Amino acid sequence: MALLTLRNSMSGALIYAAGDSAAALLTDEFQWFRLLGMMLVGGTLYAIEIPAYFNWLARCFRGSDLRNRILRALLAQAFFNPLWIARHIALIYCVSGRFAELNWQLLNIGLASFLRIVPLAIAANYLIQNHIPLRWRFISSAIFSAMMAVYYAMSEAFFG
Repeated sequence: MALLTLRNSMSGALIYAAGDSAAALLTDEFQWFRLLGMMLVGGTLYAIEIPAYFNWLARCFRGSDLRNRILRALLAQAFFNPLWIARHIALIYCVSGRFAELNWQLLNIGLASFLRIVPLAIAANYLIQNHIPLRWRFISSAIFSAMMAVYYAMSEAFFG
């Protein structure tokens, strides 16, 4: 398996940037550097780490029995944990040039965001991990994440 494929890179760049740009427009924080930065993050970091993790899940929990289906969903949910959310927000700050705003409060925002979205995210991860072919899981997850980008972007205002 290739570490980074053109398909995942292009999909990640476009989907994550689109979701973040929609969130940025809603919060009146749109910046071209942020758009380009999120394209870079989505097309590299996320396009490498998420498919690799989903492939690992598929290898470790191959069965279609209820136990394996639930474990895949729960472990996918665990991947997108409060630290991942805080890192995502920190990356947004970095590509927006907001370095002075990087602080430990991002962990609280990540935790609050994570806890409030758990039921929906577990359901989405269950569908993605068990009803979407492995080849399409990263793109499906990226689309879900793009929709959640509005939620994550506004989490700072709601829970910060």
